[in-house]
Order: sequence, then structure tokens, then C-alpha cells
Amino acid sequence: MVGEIRDKETAETAIKLANTGHLTFSTLHTNDAPSAISRLYKMGIETFLIAYAINIIIAQRLMRRLCDKCKRPIEDLDPALPLGLGFTEEEVEKTTFYEAVGCDKCHNGYKGRIAIHEALYFSKEIRKLIFNTGSDINEELIRQQAIKEGMLTLRDAARERVLQGITSLEEVARVTTDD
Repeated sequence: MVGEIRDKETAETAIKLANTGHLTFSTLHTNDAPSAISRLYKMGIETFLIAYAINIIIAQRLMRRLCDKCKRPIEDLDPALPLGLGFTEEEVEKTTFYEAVGCDKCHNGYKGRIAIHEALYFSKEIRKLIFNTGSDINEELIRQQAIKEGMLTLRDAARERVLQGITSLEEVARVTTDD
């Protein structure tokens, strides 16, 4: 375990450990998984080292969980809100969306938190995109390739929690950025 990567020296240590066969875990503060790649690159880590030393990057966030005692279905939902968050028209029609109410068992309609994750696996194509990069990492190209290979973005994971009735549309908008 390498502590948080904040500088080139720590990043180099983590990469060297990974390249010598050690199972290495570390943390790096970024907005999502693809931006971790460009963060390492901007710290001075060569693209071939990033491409071949890393197997997976997982981004995570916590979002508030609706209180099971007082959450209630939204009446007269404006479909523009869920559609703006990436829900399909079919999902909007079939899903019961809940809103926070508030009771003596919770805090303003929320009780506890739940994690959302984005897992960027380093496939052959992802490695190739990183390795063949020019002077700047193309995060969007990496993100698009990862999504094509099945990656759920943080926003996608948050939408799943709404479909399960665990959190609200407002919480999705608050904790995730546009994909």
C-alpha cells in the first residue's frame, strides 16, 4: 500500500512497485477514473509506465441514501429532470422516483450513505490509447473506449441507485458531473 499519490516521487514509487510484480494499491484525488491517468502523466510519469503498470483504476463517491421511513414518490414529476440526468424515456415511464421528506429518524430525508463506483479496466485498447498519446492524455477518448467496453460511469452508477429507489434525482445531480 502506497499512501496518497500527491507528487512525482510517490507516483514513481507506486509505479516501480507495480512494475516489479508487487500488488500495489494507492489513492489519487481526481474527479473520475480517466482523469487519474492524465494526473499521473502531468506529475511526470511516462505513458508506457502508466499503460503497463496499472491494471485498474476505481473512482468512488458517497451519496446520501433516502430514509426508508419517510421517502415518498414524487408526484407530478417534470420528465426534464431525469432526462437531463441521462435516464431514458422508458426508464422515466417505468420508474418510481422518490424524494426526501424528513422525519424524526433521519436528517432532512436522508439516512446513511451509499457508494457509487466507476471501474476503468486497462484492456489492450485502453493501454494502446495511453501508450500512443501525444503531448496530452485524451481523457474523453479513454472514457469513450471504456464505456464501449462496459464501464459504468459514476453518473451511471448513481442512476442505478435511483432506479433501485435508494437515492433521489437531486442527489445524483449533486454528486456527479456530466459524462
